[in-house]
Amino acid sequence: MRKRELKNMEWGLLIIAIILTLIGLVALFSATQETEYDDFKKQCIWAVASIVIMLIVMCIDYELLVKFSPFFYGIFVILLIAVLFTEPINGATSWFDIGSFSLQPGEFAKISVILFLAFIIGKIQIKSKSNINKPTRIMLILLVLAVPVLLIVKQPDYGTACAFIIGTAFMIYTAGIDKKYIISTLLIVIITVPLLYLFVLPEHAKKRIDIFLNPETDPRGARI
Repeated sequence: MRKRELKNMEWGLLIIAIILTLIGLVALFSATQETEYDDFKKQCIWAVASIVIMLIVMCIDYELLVKFSPFFYGIFVILLIAVLFTEPINGATSWFDIGSFSLQPGEFAKISVILFLAFIIGKIQIKSKSNINKPTRIMLILLVLAVPVLLIVKQPDYGTACAFIIGTAFMIYTAGIDKKYIISTLLIVIITVPLLYLFVLPEHAKKRIDIFLNPETDPRGARI
C-alpha cells in the first residue's frame, strides 16, 4: 500500500467504523445464544471479509474506478432488474439466495451509482463548474439516479431508495448547484412527502415510520 493512501486515510472514520462493528458483534453475540451463534459467526466472517476488501480497494487508483463506473452501473442495473424475478423474502424481492449466501444488489449498487455520478459530474464540469446548473445536465443526473431508484422501489425497499436520493442530493450540492434549485427541491419535498405518506406508502412502511417517531407505542419494534 502506498504511503499516500495511508496519509490521506480518514483514520477517525475508520476507528469509529471499527468501534461500531465491535459493538454490533457484542450485541449479536448476546442475542444469538439460543441459535448456537449462527448469525454472529456469519457477521464475523463478513467483518473480516470487509476489511480484506477495503484493503484491496484502497490499493486501486480512484481514477480507475471512476473510469469503469459506467460498466459497474450497467451491471448493477441488470442485477436490480433480475432480482425482481426472485422469490420474495418478507414481502420483498431484494436478495439473491445462493445456498447459504445472500446477495442484495441494491447495497452494492449504491457504490456504483456514486462512482458513476462522480464520473458524470466531472465530465459536466470540465469546462466550467457552473455547467452543473444547466437544466439538461440536471436532467441527466436525475435520469441516472431514477433508474436504480425506481427498480429498488419496485422491490420494494424504500429505505435504500431514500439513501440513493439523499446521497445524490449531497453530491450535487457539493458540486455547486444553484440555490434556486435547492429551495425549489425543498418546497417540492415539503409538499410531496405528506402526500406520499398518505397515498403511496404501504401500511407496513407507514407503521415503521410511526414507530420510529413514537417508539413507546411498540418498545420491541415492528415485527413486520
